[in-house]
Amino acid sequence: MPTLPTLEHLAVLSDDAGVIQHATENVPNRKTGYCTDDVARAFIVALQALQLAPRDELADKLASTYLAFLESAQLEDGRFHNFMSYERAWLDDVGTQDSCGRALWALGYGIRYAPREQWRRVCRMLFDRGLAAAESFEFLRSRAYAMLGSVHAYATVHDESYAAVLRRLADTLVGAYDREHSDDWAWFEPIMTYDNARLPEVLIRAGHALGESRYLDLGLVTLAFYERIVFEDGVFVPIGNDGWYPRGGPRARYAQQPLEAYAMIDAELAAYDAAGDPARAASAELALAWYYGKNSRGIAMVHGGGCYDGLGEDSVNRNMGAESTLALLAGAYAMAARQPRTLRAVR
Repeated sequence: MPTLPTLEHLAVLSDDAGVIQHATENVPNRKTGYCTDDVARAFIVALQALQLAPRDELADKLASTYLAFLESAQLEDGRFHNFMSYERAWLDDVGTQDSCGRALWALGYGIRYAPREQWRRVCRMLFDRGLAAAESFEFLRSRAYAMLGSVHAYATVHDESYAAVLRRLADTLVGAYDREHSDDWAWFEPIMTYDNARLPEVLIRAGHALGESRYLDLGLVTLAFYERIVFEDGVFVPIGNDGWYPRGGPRARYAQQPLEAYAMIDAELAAYDAAGDPARAASAELALAWYYGKNSRGIAMVHGGGCYDGLGEDSVNRNMGAESTLALLAGAYAMAARQPRTLRAVR
């Protein structure tokens, strides 16, 4: 595995409020302010860092800051604001469904992995307050993010209400698959867009957590279909956002986004946990290698603890904003936490 990236650039992007959304090269662009989407991701990353190094004072400070942001972002009805200006004024009445789902994902993760009992209690309070909103989400990815939080919460607390929400949300993904799939299209939607691997991942995780083979099996089927599209001769080539991949149409190969590799790492590790197939561990390694230059252009996307924002056909977006940097850190830390076990499996 390459050298583990540090929290150095994330610390540069962070202040006592949260994480600055965007950067110009490696300089935080304060005009872009903060968003719950990124702070939720950052809270997960800080907790991952603390699992790897429990005495990491920087990770501990960052985690506390990010949890405070999430608490301040929550509305009375359990949903969350998303956008905050650099002057610390909320810019929306309520955030996007994705941002609310990612907040629930982070809080569920905190219920399971926060190193302090006080933090775990705060996470559960915010999670419980917000979970009811998840069932009103219209979008599959928003539901998937909430499901990830529910998997972590249920694994820790074993509250049947978490299992019930998880089943109901999983059923909506199964229903989407039933409506859209065909003999040559084993997918949930008529077009593949962003964060694609999260959809099979959550079914795999839900099936594994609940002991429901119908979720697990469908997750593995759809992940295998996605693998056939994005792995080319041992190289991870995610769907680009310059056109996406509509069923029956051409797939976009560029404007590749770092979050796709992170999602693939998590999905493959979920499949490895559920099915024990060594090939899944090897695929997770290939997705991680995307950051380090084993991609369709042979360009390393990592620089000083940060990650470039996008890989184009003729250029690289050398800005290192929060989303891309957090994707790198989360993917690398997920692999580092598993490395002894997954390496044994690959060998």
